[in-house]
Amino acid sequence: MMKLRLAALVAIVTVALSSGAQAQSSRVLSKHNDWEVRTYSDSSGKVCYALSVPKQKLPGPPVDHGDVYFFVSTRPGQNVSNEPSMFVGYPFKTDSDLSVDVDGTSFSMFTKGDGAWVANAAEEQRLVGAMKAGSRMTVKGVSQRGTNTSYSYSLSGITAALDAATKACN
Repeated sequence: MMKLRLAALVAIVTVALSSGAQAQSSRVLSKHNDWEVRTYSDSSGKVCYALSVPKQKLPGPPVDHGDVYFFVSTRPGQNVSNEPSMFVGYPFKTDSDLSVDVDGTSFSMFTKGDGAWVANAAEEQRLVGAMKAGSRMTVKGVSQRGTNTSYSYSLSGITAALDAATKACN
């Protein structure tokens, strides 16, 4: 399951960050305030996802965070719906967890390399529900170098973005 999640996140991030001819394989479907909906197809079928970039990255310069994205993806061909994940531009500390706070409700995500996921499907849906009901989300972690990092996201538009992603993949 972990390898499948890692492969899916790598595919999403690759498509999201691609330029030139590869970028044409990812299609922007819509924008909903601070969230964007994209889709692409791979060997397992259609993939639809909502993504956002943080409004604030800490610590500030000179720390280089690289590209940072929070995703919620749907992959019907793999029977996956509303799977939260995160990608950063550096490796996380080995065997570390991220703390996620949505308007005072806490969640945890495990890390592997430069990605992070929620450990089980029930907790994924609880996090997504909190995101839909919330206004702000803060994600904190530790880099491989030991730097404490924090990312603040606006949740404005997440419900409409998730609805659009689900509709696009059905």
